[in-house]
Amino acid sequence: MKKFRTIEKIFRGPDFHMVGDGFRVSQYLPVGIGDMKRLSPFVLLDYHEPHYYEPSSSIRGVGAHPHRGFETVTIAYDGKVEHHDNKGNHGIIGPGDVQWMTAASGILHKEYHETEFSKNGGILHMIQLWVNLPKDKKMIEPKYQTLLKSDMGILKLDNNQGEISIISGEINGVKGPAQTFTDINIYNVTLNNNGRVLLNEPSNFNTGILVLKGEIKINEENIGKESDFILFNNVEGSISIESITKDTLFIVLSGEPINEPIVSHGPFVMNTMEEIYQAYEDFENNKFGTEKF
Repeated sequence: MKKFRTIEKIFRGPDFHMVGDGFRVSQYLPVGIGDMKRLSPFVLLDYHEPHYYEPSSSIRGVGAHPHRGFETVTIAYDGKVEHHDNKGNHGIIGPGDVQWMTAASGILHKEYHETEFSKNGGILHMIQLWVNLPKDKKMIEPKYQTLLKSDMGILKLDNNQGEISIISGEINGVKGPAQTFTDINIYNVTLNNNGRVLLNEPSNFNTGILVLKGEIKINEENIGKESDFILFNNVEGSISIESITKDTLFIVLSGEPINEPIVSHGPFVMNTMEEIYQAYEDFENNKFGTEKF
């Protein structure tokens, strides 16, 4: 008798809203579960379903804004996104690429549609995660990682059933390129028709799956449809996923929880309200640097 890791909840995000003028997103986390600690270290997930943007002579996106206390992780599936920050970092990501920004003690950044993509128009499909930092890392120096599709750890599944593209963590000895401050497994799984994979995440890791394309059968009985998020209970057991459409794509988010207080307000994620007040004061006093970048 197989022992499967049981499902706590299957849900979708609320209605879409615009972030700036370039990102049409639904906030799956924490809205869908109402608790920033339940999927720690992942404290926010904005999902940008595939959406066509008309050609534009102006660049769509989000202007300079601050962050402190966590990391932003932008994962692109279609379209191109560009990043600038006031620490001198710049990157452009396309399908299969990832931007991983450690805001930590404080950074200003802006994200927007890449120039040619904006000019030509096209479909944008992406995710942005906020990954919390433990208390002793919240005030370290900011940093930035551009992780290209070619950098990812690739694990081919047997019999041409599909592949796993590993952004962070390790599966069967194959490692992802992201440098993280806590144990985090993030990977995209592509399954061909009727392809199957057995996932084995530690029972103490908070674990969820977002279905990005197609439909899947979970643990031989539950169905996950496109745009469904599946949250698993923290119990022993494997997760069986089978593709029931021609092409299936889903992302797995799994990580060791940070068991510390979380206080979030606006663009800051800290441990106490006093630290939130301090973040706003530091921002207003230009301790994050200037917006000229």
